[in-house]
Amino acid sequence: MAAVATREQIVAAADRLFYHHGYEHTSFADIAGAVGLSRGNFYYHFKSKDAILDAVIDARLADTRRMLEQWEAEASTPAGRIMRYIEIVLTNRADIQDYGCPVGTLTTELAKLEHAMLGQAGRLFAVFRTWLREQFALIGPAEQADELAMHVLAFSQGVAVMANAFRDEAFIQREVDRMRDWLHTYEK
Repeated sequence: MAAVATREQIVAAADRLFYHHGYEHTSFADIAGAVGLSRGNFYYHFKSKDAILDAVIDARLADTRRMLEQWEAEASTPAGRIMRYIEIVLTNRADIQDYGCPVGTLTTELAKLEHAMLGQAGRLFAVFRTWLREQFALIGPAEQADELAMHVLAFSQGVAVMANAFRDEAFIQREVDRMRDWLHTYEK
């Protein structure tokens, strides 16, 4: 197994385990076991769990940017692109019902731990906020674009928490439909 491929497998396994079990409850041994590496080989790639967390956040940032670029290529209007974000709670409904939002759960856990990498994890929300603000600036009053972006982020976090608590797919669909109707009021 090439070193780069091994590192990528470690990051992918750690990302999944952090999401499913939490950062604090995921050990080096859990990650090494998921990848099938000895602890010695594992330490060759990462010296600490914080180094793995750093790599996981970087991978999530890169994945998020690729996803936003894809949405921009696929949706011809800003409202259509914003709708892609809103529908992410439908796309990922199985995971959010089981584990909550991957970004929200990570930042909440790191905040409780007063972890030094909370700010870095918060960059994941910042990427979405900036992108949503840019999209709203194209369809509505620019001075409200950031406020509207935060409203959409709050929607997704609220739906993720309630979906996790009640495991109600009909609720998720209803909230997406309401957000679609709300978004239409801002289209020119």
